Amino acid sequence: MIEWLNDAAFTIADKPVPWSDLLGNIAALATVWLALRRNLWSWPVQIVGSVLLIAASMSAHLGGNAMRQVVIILAASYGWWRWSRGRRSTGEVQIRFATNVERIALVTLMAVGTVGFALLLQATKTSWAPWPDAYIFVGSLVAMLAQARGLFEFWLAWIAVDLVGVPLAVAHGLVFSGLVYGVFFVMCVAGVVDWWKRSRRYRNDHEPHDRRDLHDRPGDTEHDRDHVEEAAPVTATAQTVRTPQAADVAVRHLEGARA
Repeated sequence: MIEWLNDAAFTIADKPVPWSDLLGNIAALATVWLALRRNLWSWPVQIVGSVLLIAASMSAHLGGNAMRQVVIILAASYGWWRWSRGRRSTGEVQIRFATNVERIALVTLMAVGTVGFALLLQATKTSWAPWPDAYIFVGSLVAMLAQARGLFEFWLAWIAVDLVGVPLAVAHGLVFSGLVYGVFFVMCVAGVVDWWKRSRRYRNDHEPHDRRDLHDRPGDTEHDRDHVEEAAPVTATAQTVRTPQAADVAVRHLEGARA
């Protein structure tokens, strides 16, 4: 089975494109398209594509990329579980902008993870290009973790990965993967635009309502209601104060009448 997956499906620029690379990248394209639509099926399709790309990466001696696919399968399983919990009846998930703390965490993970994994690849000699390979590996992990949480910023992480993934794949003979990375880039830009709009809508829906809307209805504003609520106790207090005074006047009036 593995041998068949590594057989050439066709050639591009005199470089063979194995079936594993072809089918894996088709699945990857479907994954991005489904993610753009916020569809739950993006995760299982991602898992299938990653299994196929493991074979393609091993045939190209990209050990780091193969390990990346293994971690992606784990991350996709987490994302599948998380989206399943929060999905709506349409099979989609609510998306939002990351908080400042989440952004700092993602950038820190990207930087520290890239350095650490690149040093590991150098020590084990499992990659011909340890630093870009590590960058793509960690960047993909960061992107998928952000995607699992429904964060808009995951598209930006994928774009950062694509900028390195295209030349790396072509340089190592995976020409078809390089072309697919280019398509990924275009789809990620579309994803940025779409998710930006939806994330802004989510943020606006969950912010406190603009108090200016209350002033569009004279006589029924929040200030008017507060004024009425404050005025009521004052009126009650005034009535309490006037009541003994009225009683005193009545007593004096009766005493004068008796005299």
